[in-house]
Formats: sequence, structure tokens, C-alpha cells
Amino acid sequence: MATALLVAALCVLPLVVVVAKALESGAADAFALVWRPRVGELLRNTLSLVAIVGLLSTLIGVGAAWLVERTALPGAAFWRVAFVAPLAVPAFVNSFAWSALIPGFEGLAGAVIVTTLSYFPFVFLPVAALLRTVDPGLEEAARALGHGPWQTALRVGLAQVRPALLGGVLLVSLHLLAEYGALEMLRFPTFTTAILDQFEVAFDSRSGSVLATVLMALAATFLTLELLTRGRTRHVRLGPGAARRAARTPLGRGTPLALLAVSALTALAIGVPAWSIGTWLSRSEQAQEPTNIGPALWWTLALALVAALVTTAATLPAAWLVTRSRSWVAVLLERVTYLAASLPGVVVALALITLTITYARPLYQTAFALVLAYVILFIPRAMIATRAAIATVPPELGDAARALGDGPLRTFARVQAPLMLRGTLAGSALVFIAVSTELTATLLLAPTGTRTLATAFWDASASLDYAAAAPYAAALVVLSAPLTYLLLRGNREELS
Repeated sequence: MATALLVAALCVLPLVVVVAKALESGAADAFALVWRPRVGELLRNTLSLVAIVGLLSTLIGVGAAWLVERTALPGAAFWRVAFVAPLAVPAFVNSFAWSALIPGFEGLAGAVIVTTLSYFPFVFLPVAALLRTVDPGLEEAARALGHGPWQTALRVGLAQVRPALLGGVLLVSLHLLAEYGALEMLRFPTFTTAILDQFEVAFDSRSGSVLATVLMALAATFLTLELLTRGRTRHVRLGPGAARRAARTPLGRGTPLALLAVSALTALAIGVPAWSIGTWLSRSEQAQEPTNIGPALWWTLALALVAALVTTAATLPAAWLVTRSRSWVAVLLERVTYLAASLPGVVVALALITLTITYARPLYQTAFALVLAYVILFIPRAMIATRAAIATVPPELGDAARALGDGPLRTFARVQAPLMLRGTLAGSALVFIAVSTELTATLLLAPTGTRTLATAFWDASASLDYAAAAPYAAALVVLSAPLTYLLLRGNREELS
């Protein structure tokens, strides 16, 4: 219990520190900083981006899921992989690809295109999973009662996938709030880009903390809206139901149009970054001084491995408590750990900078502080996988081992740990991939002279040296590719 409480406190620490820093000169000064035309512009940009990208991601994600899972679309298995593959390309790498291909590609239009193509899989994945498992009986009953296909889809089908759709849109919204690299490269200012500018250009951590507080309020608003919109409607059935899939709808004459649509989406989301990175990569190989990615790759792998191991170890006590005890304390601890998912990397970094400078200066700009930021940012990813792994271990096995004389540690090592190993490793892998592509916290907290693939790519692309940036972009994609495999494998296991 004590360890779980420590983990929960660690997750809320950035929020407390940032709010305290914002209010250290008084609420009146903080309000004056917020009530400025510049903040209004940032709010307008942020909300416009979230609204447009959220709508487009919904249309694309739901449409793609319906085509793949409910129609007789040729090559459905291939398109299922193709629609998840964009998650293997970090958004700031995607923006690099489009900017290198189209000069002057920036502003709201550029930001909408890049982030929509990068984040629509967050809607596609859960909606596609639900469409494959949902009982088709309700839709068949609606058709039998005289509803047409469109009316059935809107009144019955959409209602069934609403929880998955809302969860996907929430993920898109939170990622947009936290996005820095892609939007900075596309010259579209939002709260996250402004916070980093305040710290790096103006050296004003208090103004940055005030903006971070507004950003956290926006994240809390989105979380609340998703909870209220979800409502209390039950989406479960009594009894096992029919173990069958819904009949696939023939596309008929619409098949060529559907194939054209999915091909265009795949070309824009995967083809453009692949072609652009490949073009500049070939130019970098022809350069007299080829880019040496060795040191950046080493630091990326080292930090990602350490952060994955530490995050998994920190997650185990809280995940065990949540799984084995459904008391209100356990539920509260679970919800507190999820707060970290809505905090952008720049907010966590600002909080740790404030703490280390004020109370632990020797830790400022050290690998310890950077790994601590990774743990806070990505503990929800490890928590979900670890909790699911613990839930598959029958408690009776541990009771039997204890009855035979094994102590708690021996029981865990011999009986429980092997059974939960696969799920725990999946959570560690997800953290590893997230750390290897993290940008904002790394830019602020990395020790002097330390370069990861993400920061080295950022330095090269910021100076418009696309040939030098291409090898780092390619390495990031290669490291991120396992995430696609993990998501697809987890999706298949959930559906089996």
C-alpha cells in the first residue's frame, strides 16, 4: 500500500508544482498573465485544432473501421495493418516529411493534415475492435423492424460503438494538447509551443507555469466532457449471446471507389513520409560526411531501456493493489495514476526543473531527472498492460503456494511472475517505444551533451538540414515499428 501511494503521489506531483509556481506571485498576477490577447490566440488555435482534427479523425477512423470490418472490401487484412501503421511514424517526423516535400507547408491547414494523418488510428483501433465483437443481433432486429441500412447504422451501430469512439477522440485530443514538435515545425502556435518558448527564449518559468495551468485545465475539461458524454447507458448484454460475426455488406459498384479511398489514405499517411524520408536519406548517404547516429542511438536505447524497467517496477505495486482489491482507495489510486496521461511532457519537465533547482540542484539536468519524467509520463501505459496481466493470474495459485510453505517473495517469483510475464513485457515495450520518440521533456531535461534520436533529429530539422535529419527520422520509424505489431497483436488477442 505504501509503495502504491508513493507512485500515486509521483503522478500528481507535476500538477501541484506547476500550479504552485503559477500562483507564487499571487492569484491576481496569474490572472493578469492569463487575460492577455496572446493567450486568447493560443486558446483559439488549440481549440480549433482539436475540433477540426477530432472531427476528421472521427470520420476517417469510423469510416475506415466500417469498411475493413463490416464490408466485403478486398484485402481487408492488409488495410487493417495499413491503418495502424501511421502510429509507427512520430507526428514530428511526419511534419518533417510533408515540409520537406511541400515548401511553405505550415499553419492551421498543415497542422490539421499532419496531425489527422498521425492520430486517426487512435479512433480506428477501438472502433474496429468493437465492430468485430459486437453482437449483430441488434442491427438485424432493426432491419427486421423496417429500418434501412443508413438508419440502422446511425441509430444502432453508432450507439454500440460510442464508448470506443469517445475514447479514441479523447486520446486524439490529449495528444494534440501535448504535441510540440510537429506544430512548432509547422509554425502553428499552441499552448505547448508557447510554454516551451517562454522557458527557452524568455527564461520565464512563471509565465510558462501559468500557461501550463491553463493547458491542464483544458485536459481536465476534455476528460470531464468524455465522461459526461459517455453517460450511464449500459453497453453489455445478458448471457453469452451469439458467437458469430456480422455479415459483411457487399460494396458492389462502390468497390473501386472504396479501394481508391483507402489507397489514397494509405498513400498520404504512410507513402508521403516513406518517400520523403527515403529521398533525403539517399542524399545524406551521398554526402561527403555521412551522419553518425551511433551516439544518439546509444543514448536512446539506454534511456528507453532504463525507463521501461523503472516504470514497470513502479507500476507493479499499484497494479497489484488495484487488481486484487476493489476498495475505494484502490480505485482512487488507479484514477490518480491515469492523470499522468493527460499531462504534456513540457508540463512534467517544468515541474521537475522547478523541484531540482529549488530543492535538489545536483539532480538538475541529470539522467535521473529525465528518467523520472519518463516514469511520470508513461506509467499509464505500463499500468494498463500490467493490470491486465495480473488479472489473468488466479489468486488460488498463490494461496496454494503459501499453504505449501513458500513465502510471499518466493511465491511471486515461482508462481505469479511467470504467468504475468508476457503482459508485463508488453507494457514495458510500450514504454520503451514511447520514450524512444519523446521530444519535449527530453529537450528540457536531458543532461548537457546528451542527444537522443528525437533531439538530434530536431536539431537538424530546425536548421532545415533535411539530409542530416533523415537518418534520425528513419531510425525513429524503425524503433517505433514494433508498436504497430504490439497494437495489432493486442487487438487480435482481445478479439479472440
